[in-house]
Amino acid sequence: MSEKNRQGKRTAREKLAAEREKQKSRDQRRRALIVGATVVCVLGLAAVIGVVAANAGKDDGGDAAGPVVAPSGAQGKDSLAIPVGKESAKSTLTIWEDFRCPACKGFELAYRDTVHELTESGRLKVEYHLATIIDGNMRGTGSRTSANAAACAQDAGKFTPYHDVLYDNQPSETDDAFADEDKLLDLAGKVDGLDTTLFQECVKNGKHNSWVEKSNKAFQSGGFSGTPTVLLDGKNIYQDQSMTPAKLKQMVEDANK
Repeated sequence: MSEKNRQGKRTAREKLAAEREKQKSRDQRRRALIVGATVVCVLGLAAVIGVVAANAGKDDGGDAAGPVVAPSGAQGKDSLAIPVGKESAKSTLTIWEDFRCPACKGFELAYRDTVHELTESGRLKVEYHLATIIDGNMRGTGSRTSANAAACAQDAGKFTPYHDVLYDNQPSETDDAFADEDKLLDLAGKVDGLDTTLFQECVKNGKHNSWVEKSNKAFQSGGFSGTPTVLLDGKNIYQDQSMTPAKLKQMVEDANK
């Protein structure tokens, strides 16, 4: 074989080797792109799953997770009413309220003494229904957290005094101070015998949160215009511009004759 032929074959082999090396590099790049794309897809899918999981327990009302546990002695449809007063009373005052609601505090301070007098004398029964509309309007969780604490106080037989303490210490409407469980526990110290380990656990664990959410849904579906909604034997007396504590007392006394 001539030198020229040998040189030609060597050049061909070198070209073939070079082409194989180029093909090998292309294959490596292709595999790298496939792996990279797969990782991106997996990460993207994980991100989507994460978002879905994060939103799965949320809705516009911020529903609490867990079983609906009504407070001790709750009555009425779905056990959503906390009763105060004697069952034998001839008049029933139904109150829908929110512990963050300034108008609820206004009603409470104006009518509290009269309502206490009538319930303690056996002439009036009050059914309290708890709502969380301020949480929805102003954002936050103070309405629900304080309502849960009030339900915990009901478990301990201390609903009425703790109810009064919450209104006496109500923060401004835009201040979500009642979302702080420690604040609610501090206020429990103002009620004799309430600040117990059981009460603390009930508040911190949100034992009645789902019950509060169910109560709020009942309020929303009830066609009420806002809190407080106050019904005396089914009649909305809060909308009565002439209503006074004295008039309420007279109406109850007339019903008891």
